[in-house]
Amino acid sequence: MIVTHTYQPDRGIVRTEGMLPFDELLRAHNQVFWVDLFNPTDEESYLLTADFGFHPLAIEDVIAELPGPKVDDYGQYLFVVFKIANYASASEGLTTKEVDIFLLRSGVVTIHYDPIPPLDAVARRCQNDERLLSRGADFMFHAVLDHLVDHYDSTLERLEYEADEVEDRVFEAPGRDITKRVFNLKRDLAQLKRIATPQREILNRFARDQFPLIGSQARLYFRDVFDHMQRINDLADSLRDTLNSVLEVHFSAVQKNTNDTIKILTVIATVFLPMYFLTGVYGMNFKYLPEVGWKHGYLFFWGLCAATVTTMLWLFHRRKWL
Repeated sequence: MIVTHTYQPDRGIVRTEGMLPFDELLRAHNQVFWVDLFNPTDEESYLLTADFGFHPLAIEDVIAELPGPKVDDYGQYLFVVFKIANYASASEGLTTKEVDIFLLRSGVVTIHYDPIPPLDAVARRCQNDERLLSRGADFMFHAVLDHLVDHYDSTLERLEYEADEVEDRVFEAPGRDITKRVFNLKRDLAQLKRIATPQREILNRFARDQFPLIGSQARLYFRDVFDHMQRINDLADSLRDTLNSVLEVHFSAVQKNTNDTIKILTVIATVFLPMYFLTGVYGMNFKYLPEVGWKHGYLFFWGLCAATVTTMLWLFHRRKWL
């Protein structure tokens, strides 16, 4: 599916779906366009080479879907691979989606094989605010990257909510699943950092380096996007430190429960030890054992056991061992 937004000073923004003579669009003057290809067919993908003239290596990267972000400067255009991260639930974990972006002198081309909510938001803005395209291709390029970076906020919010839930479980009802959930969250955060950190450097290049296709005014706006991505990295680091603390508290709670269990078992064994001794003495079956012929010998034996246990428990409590 191809959706094209074209800005012309006399007509404003025109939205078109389907195939267009994109080679003519490239030669036109005084207009800026944004072409979005969603899950393109082979015929639609062929336009990237035939009409736009993009390098085969860039097309290969689009089709292959690279594991990490990158930026290549081909002189007449920039090629950027950008990632967004989604976190739906603990069972699904963190998933990533790729957006391939070409920045030309007169327009922007985006390609993606999955639904990308931030691009839908950009499309809505194009319909309501023609300044998005009228200011030039570099500002349109900035708007796309800005919305993609904003998407990380909602992802981090869900990760933070999951971390808070795990933290509450540690204090309320620590269990065996806590360790697994913490390590899963740490794995998701590590994956997020693996894509967010190089993207931060890419945005820093747009704000700092002299790319001919990005004007000096647009570079100022890219600094803001870079700062936003930097904050996302800092929040991810902070959340990872929080999970490390949660894990330490969890291990301390588990160790305390283990110590309490051992303490109770030790007390039980110690309390019953005198009873084992008394049972052994009275089980020796001596002929002249004083209590053998006593009428109340059986009751005396159990009374002696009860008194011994009571005395030991009192001593343990007094010494604060219980």
